[in-house]
Amino acid sequence: MLCWGNASYGQLGLGGIDEEIVLEPRKCEYFHGKQVCDVGCGRRHTAFLLEDGTVYTCGCNDLGQLGHEKSRKKPEQVVALDAQIIVAMSCGESHTLALNDKGQIFSWGLGSDGQLGLNNFEECVRVPRFICQSYSDDETRLQTTLTFIRKQTNNDRLSVSVNRNIKSLSDVQITQVACGYWHSHALSRGGQVFSWGQNRYGQLGLGKKGQSISTPQIIKSLQGIPFAQISAGGAHSFALTLSGEGGVFTFGAGGYGQLGHNSTNHEINPRKVFELMGSVVTQIACGRQHTLAFTPSSGKMDSFGLGGNGQLGTRSSCNRKSPAPVKGPWVASNTPGGTDEAQQINLHQGIFQDCRTERNNKGICTLTEDIIQKWLNHSPGRVPQEISNHPDHYSTSSKCSGVDMNMARILFHRVIQQDHPEIAQQIAASLEKNLIPRLSSSPPDIEALRLYLTLPECPLFKDRNNYVTIVIPFAKSLLSLKEAALRVLGNWWSTFEPPVFQLLVELYKDVVVYLLQMHKVGIPSVEQRIFTCFLDTSLRFLEILHTVNERAGHIIQYDKFYIHELDDLIDIRNDYVTWIQRQMYPMGHDGVVTLCRYPFVFDAQAKTTLLQTDAVIQMQMAVDQAQMQNFSSMFLPAVESVNPCLILIVRRENIVGDTMEVLRKSKNVDYKKPLKVIFVGEEAVDAGGVRKEFFLLIMKELLDPKYGMFRYYEESMLIWFSNKTFEDIDLFNLIGVICGLAIYNLTIVELNFPVALYKKLLKKKPTLDDLKELMPDVGSLPYLPNGEDINVNKSNRQDFVNAYVDYVFNTSVAPLFECFYAGFHKVCGGKVLELFQPNELQAMVIGNTNYDWTELEKSTEYKGEYWADHPTIRLFWEVFHSLPLEKKKQFLLFLTGSDRIPILGMKCLKLVIQPTGGGEHYLPVAHTCFNLLDLPKYTTLETLREKLLQAIDHNQGFNLA
Repeated sequence: MLCWGNASYGQLGLGGIDEEIVLEPRKCEYFHGKQVCDVGCGRRHTAFLLEDGTVYTCGCNDLGQLGHEKSRKKPEQVVALDAQIIVAMSCGESHTLALNDKGQIFSWGLGSDGQLGLNNFEECVRVPRFICQSYSDDETRLQTTLTFIRKQTNNDRLSVSVNRNIKSLSDVQITQVACGYWHSHALSRGGQVFSWGQNRYGQLGLGKKGQSISTPQIIKSLQGIPFAQISAGGAHSFALTLSGEGGVFTFGAGGYGQLGHNSTNHEINPRKVFELMGSVVTQIACGRQHTLAFTPSSGKMDSFGLGGNGQLGTRSSCNRKSPAPVKGPWVASNTPGGTDEAQQINLHQGIFQDCRTERNNKGICTLTEDIIQKWLNHSPGRVPQEISNHPDHYSTSSKCSGVDMNMARILFHRVIQQDHPEIAQQIAASLEKNLIPRLSSSPPDIEALRLYLTLPECPLFKDRNNYVTIVIPFAKSLLSLKEAALRVLGNWWSTFEPPVFQLLVELYKDVVVYLLQMHKVGIPSVEQRIFTCFLDTSLRFLEILHTVNERAGHIIQYDKFYIHELDDLIDIRNDYVTWIQRQMYPMGHDGVVTLCRYPFVFDAQAKTTLLQTDAVIQMQMAVDQAQMQNFSSMFLPAVESVNPCLILIVRRENIVGDTMEVLRKSKNVDYKKPLKVIFVGEEAVDAGGVRKEFFLLIMKELLDPKYGMFRYYEESMLIWFSNKTFEDIDLFNLIGVICGLAIYNLTIVELNFPVALYKKLLKKKPTLDDLKELMPDVGSLPYLPNGEDINVNKSNRQDFVNAYVDYVFNTSVAPLFECFYAGFHKVCGGKVLELFQPNELQAMVIGNTNYDWTELEKSTEYKGEYWADHPTIRLFWEVFHSLPLEKKKQFLLFLTGSDRIPILGMKCLKLVIQPTGGGEHYLPVAHTCFNLLDLPKYTTLETLREKLLQAIDHNQGFNLA
């Protein structure tokens, strides 16, 4: 190592020499046999970085800039850093920054302008202070975690007596530091630039100047631009982009032209040096008031700024306000010295000699064998030495995370191997005690949020033993994030591939199941509050994911959030009652979590249970009210007695008129009463079957084309409101009431509307997909004001589609649907309806066609002398399974009153077959009230087939067997 210049304070490291100025390069013998890889020069002190990561300093120590107690004329190791492996450093006028291999920054020296980044303005700090515990992504966060383990197992001591964390950098891994005279910069692994210290000339690049800042701030105007190198002069700063064009941004003091903008103005915002555009600059270096830029591809060196002492190398002492060439030629070299053919220059960059090569060769999720060996001290399987970066890693923004989730998963699985359980245990302990508790609710930059994406990919999160110690605390930390940070995470999650998003959802669904299983076994009362907190945290996390899924247009299907085990783990009816009570009588947070607050976890079976519970509650309330009124009528003549049921007495030949008459006279409260239907002249007890036939007949009548109330679309076999009907608009209200009564009384009806109807009933907007369902071959033009004069093109195509959808489903049928909606909500309005998805509500109304005929046979019960292997029963199922689909559906209609099946499937039909007296000349008889089939004891296949087909072809009407 050679040194020259001012030696009056011992800053050259030559010891107590007589000369105050060394005019010619002189060899420094102190580091004989050692490899010096970096040197930082302050105004009166010098720092040396050795290949082994140790730091030596010498020179003036008036302000603590050496990290020792006294001044030194010979280099002396900074012992406060002896447990650290330092990889880069930089010196300001009287302060020093050092960066270790884990992205942590230490600072010491003058701090009066906040240049130490310690969030205070101490005059000076003489012992290096740890100012940044930083991570930015899965690899570096994991490395830090493993470092904690190493410290615990090897009893490594912390290198400093005072450990202060810069909160604004607490989650960002730093790869480079640079010191100006009184300000400092840090470059994150994601290519983002932070600054702090004096800001008199705008040298922090924050868009303002004046007051000094002691807390590192991200330069927001540079966000989204990946940078490879930073450099700082006396009061000006440079940032070099990672892109191939080598863009250079400058800001701060420009009084001598050191910013290169052909002016002497100061710049408070980073400004690109246009004079260097077209040149792929790879290295920059700043003096106090001048700057150098190196372009190796053309062997070109440019200088600009103050030139009074010849420091520009332009053979002139004149200042330069724009880049001017320094006579060369120049070539890049990592070793000092020269050749006969060309002069060489090595601009100071520490170990980041070529950031592009470094970053292009090592992926963000790479954990090479040497890293594993270093932190874990064991020999894992072969790990590739190079894994290419995620293409967007250095373009991290609120819309793009820049993280390769698949590589993150590979990384975690390679480190946490099943054949090394002790390593997994140590990492789990470190996650629990060190990493997760340190997560900030207000990260400094979106780059720091990437941890929240990658950490759940750790295999430790899948272990139920870690749910309480790691997985739930992680969710709690995430939920504590500020709204803006959560919004960014939502944007990133919305870009996930479905399998990756599904894994995260499944993880926290399993956590909920685990907690409910523990609760069912029994939790001590003293731990009840903690359990409630855990359950609420996990469900709230799922709620956020569900919201993201909805806004993103369903990354995964909504039913992927269903927790099918709920029916076995909780009392759904009791949960619903508790939830309703909370709605009616808010009592604050009483330590009870109701699952109904998170309806997206309920599957169809659970929601049907909730609907039944709601119906029973409302029916009972209506009946109780009627009975109280009847009791009052016994003593108060003015009080009228009422029927506790809604009775519909109708004639088959005038079913619509009779029903309209009854419903028009009924009050809203009557719709909540149990429904009883009586067909005039027929003796049938309505235990469900008569009610089913009533709905079947009245809907068939109302949808008859003779009324012209609905338009039938042949291509989809669906119907929609007709805007050209001449019928009384009240009929639409009636249909809405009928629809609501069917749901309320758990009876399926034939109502072949598209899903759009049920979306509108749930106040959700129909989309183009709904239009395609109704009209697969859309060819008509939408209605637009003066639409005939508007040509559809790329710029207004979406407006065209939106207008068409809106016209078909909304504006053209608005008054008709409003009547239907009002009628429907007279019966079914309420909280329980909000729990359903449109498709589920449709299935509640019309049933579904997910036929499983084998399941029907398995779930059928037998009475009398019949059993599953009775000869007649075997003949029956042989005939039934041989029937075509339409005849099977006709059989369902014959036996149950509908050819569709309930939302919960075939198993819910509960068919019953019993023998009947008489001979083989009798037909089978259906008791639709009870789904009961009277089946004579047929002995031949042919007879059974003939009689069964005769019966199902004449299926209308009720009489006693």
